[in-house]
Amino acid sequence: MNTSNPVAATAAGRRWRQFVSFAGVGLIATGIQYVILLFAVQVLHSNAVMASSAGFLLSAGVNYLLNYHFTFRSESSHLTAASRFAIIAGAGFVLNTALMYLLVQLLHVPYVLSQLLTTGAVMMWSYLGSALWTFAGSKTTS
Repeated sequence: MNTSNPVAATAAGRRWRQFVSFAGVGLIATGIQYVILLFAVQVLHSNAVMASSAGFLLSAGVNYLLNYHFTFRSESSHLTAASRFAIIAGAGFVLNTALMYLLVQLLHVPYVLSQLLTTGAVMMWSYLGSALWTFAGSKTTS
């Protein structure tokens, strides 16, 4: 961090706090997704790719609300922010499903390990999309 430039140092610190908050929200949403995944596979004997996809969709609403209110403290209308979030989350859903299919169905990687790897890729996509577009100009991104 450049301490000789207080504006840059403040912006970098703000961006770091934002990422940590985003990761915390992500842990909550990921927990929801994993509970659904494990329950659907272990108890209902569902396909792991379908269970992961269902968990992703159900956790997306929690993810949006927490990021809107806490991580980015957005002042955008819900119509604008939710529309942008839906596009980013939709692409994340496709990425999640495609990676799970590749890892589980084609490469035969155990589904929990596959989900862990997939979660990392989707988290990076989601953070960049949220910070740079969905919630751009919010109290914590400007």
